[in-house]
Amino acid sequence: MNSIRPLVKPLGLALAFAFAASFAGSAYAAPDLKIALIAGKTGVLESYAKETETGFMMGLEYLTNGTMQIGGRKIKVIVKDDQGKPDLGRTLLTEAYADDKADIAVGTTSSGSAIAMLPVAKEYKKVLVVEPAVADEITGAKWNKYIFRTARNSTQDALAAASTLKAGSVGFLAQDYAFGRDAIKAGKEALAATGSKANVVHEEYAPVTTTDFTASAQRLFDALKDKPQPRVLAIVWAGPNPMNKIADMKPERYGIVLAPGGNILPVMKTWKGYAGTEGTIYYYYGFPKNKMNDWLVAEHMKRFRSPPDMFTAGGMAAASAVYTALSKVPSANSEQLVGAMEGMSFDTPKGKMTFRKEDHQALQPMYHFRIKKNQKDEWDLLELVREIPASELPLPVQNKR
Repeated sequence: MNSIRPLVKPLGLALAFAFAASFAGSAYAAPDLKIALIAGKTGVLESYAKETETGFMMGLEYLTNGTMQIGGRKIKVIVKDDQGKPDLGRTLLTEAYADDKADIAVGTTSSGSAIAMLPVAKEYKKVLVVEPAVADEITGAKWNKYIFRTARNSTQDALAAASTLKAGSVGFLAQDYAFGRDAIKAGKEALAATGSKANVVHEEYAPVTTTDFTASAQRLFDALKDKPQPRVLAIVWAGPNPMNKIADMKPERYGIVLAPGGNILPVMKTWKGYAGTEGTIYYYYGFPKNKMNDWLVAEHMKRFRSPPDMFTAGGMAAASAVYTALSKVPSANSEQLVGAMEGMSFDTPKGKMTFRKEDHQALQPMYHFRIKKNQKDEWDLLELVREIPASELPLPVQNKR
C-alpha cells in the first residue's frame, strides 16, 4: 500500500491544478463587448438603415482584421429595428441598456427617433453614437454629454451647399418634419455665415409621403421667376427624391436651376438626364482617396456587385469611432469613454474625423459634385468639383454647454 502513495499524491495534485486552471479560465474569461445598433429597417428610410448596418459590420470586420474582437474581448452586435418611430426608438434603447447590458449604442436613421433616444442615454449614463440622423438639435439643444455623432449635421450640409452659392435667389423644398425644417433653418443660417449674397425667397414644406409635387413646385416657380439670377431651387429630401418630377415641369422656362442634395446611388442613377447639374454631398465612393475607402469599395463591389453608398460609409465611420473608443477604454466604462472620445480622431472612408470637444459633433470634409455627362457604367455618376475641407465649414457650437 505504501508503495503507491507517492504516485497517488502527485496525480491528485495534477488533477486539482488542471481543474483549477480550467475553472479559472472559464470563470475569468473576458465578457463580450455588447454594441446595440438601432436603425429604421422598416419604413420609408429602410434603405438607409440597411446600408448603415452593412457599413457598420464591414467596418468592424476591417478594423479587427476579421477577428471581431477588441482587446481579446468578442464583439456582440445587437441589431434592433425602430421602424423610424420615436416611441419605439426610445423603448429599444432602454432595452439595450437595461436588459441587453449594451456597453455602447449606435443609432438611428430618423432624426425624430434619434432625438427621442437622447434622454435615455443620459438616464442610463451610457454612450450613444448617433448615425446617420442629421438634425442639428441632436448635437444642439437636445444634446447631453453621452451623445457623440459621426453623421454630419444639417448645418454641415447647409454650409457645404452655401459655399457653392455666392449670389442670386434661392427657394427651398423640404419635407415637413424635423429633418426638413431643421435643414432649411440651417441653410438660411449657412448662407449668412459664408457671406453669400443670395436671398431666400421661398420655403416650401411638403408631407413626407408626397408623390405629387405639382402645387409645391409651382409655388416655388412663382416665387423665383422674377428674382435676380442665378435662380436656384434647392431640394432637401430623405427617401425617394422628387428631382425628376420637378425637372419634368421644366423649371428652366423660368431660368431656374435645380440643386439637389446628394442622395443614395439608386436615386442618383435616375439623374443621368441632368448632366452638369451641381450639388454637394456627404460621400460618393469615387471621391475619397485613402486605404479604408479603397478596401470598402473593393469589398463591397466583390460582395454586392455595387459600390458602397452614403450610409454604408456612415456605418463604417460609426464602427471606427466605437472601435477606437473601446480600444482606448477596454473596460467600456462610460465616464472614461466620454473622456476618451472628446477630441478623439478616428479613420473613416472619408478620411480623418474628429469629435469636437464642445458638442461631440464629428468634424469632416464634404464634397462639391457635378453630374457627369459621359457616364461609363451604371455607377459612374458624379465628378468631383472640389473637396470642401472641414476647416472651411464654420460650424457653430449650438448646445450651450
